[in-house]
Amino acid sequence: MSRRYDCTDTEQRAAGLTDAASAVRRGELVVLPTDTVYGIGADAFTPAAVTSLLSAKGRGRDMPVPVLVGTVRAATALVENLGPYGQDLIDSFWPGPLTLICRANRSLSWDLGDAKGTVALRMPLHPIALDLLKETGPMAVSSANRSGAPPATTAADAEGQLGESVAVYLDGGPCADDVPSTILDLTTAVPRLLRQGALPVGKIRGVIGYVATDAEPDSAG
Repeated sequence: MSRRYDCTDTEQRAAGLTDAASAVRRGELVVLPTDTVYGIGADAFTPAAVTSLLSAKGRGRDMPVPVLVGTVRAATALVENLGPYGQDLIDSFWPGPLTLICRANRSLSWDLGDAKGTVALRMPLHPIALDLLKETGPMAVSSANRSGAPPATTAADAEGQLGESVAVYLDGGPCADDVPSTILDLTTAVPRLLRQGALPVGKIRGVIGYVATDAEPDSAG
């Protein structure tokens, strides 16, 4: 049976974080608030858990799951390198609503879907998410909704869509908006915008200069 915690209450928040971290370590799914929309998360290094996440969303392996981290150090351990722009972008916009696609560290044993050797990384600006990530380590996290449905902006909305497929719901109150993160691909010679989101591309250009924007918008959560 799913368990839901009101994380606006100090005692429930502590209990919820403990329960959620234990659930992640067991390979179960949790829903957590972020600075953009609610996310559904699993241990990034447990392939069966990631498969369960994709199944809960009704999403195929062709849309690999992004990874949330609680520290910049954790992010750098997951990639081959950040390229010429990654560190400046991290320094300017993390934690925050910017997802960076980098070449994944080839020594890692994980399966996030058909990622073609890349990983989409983000450090969210939300205290509950960061506290959980610091307990669990990197988590595979996608938007907490069924594929094709609007992103969940409340825990109740997420629970209505995902139900008993999730072990623990961390309710941090409603999100300020329903805009997901901006996605930037750093695996090409010129950084390429894959999805316009909460971080305006103009701010990114203010840090690194030119950004290619001719790609089709990405529909991933």
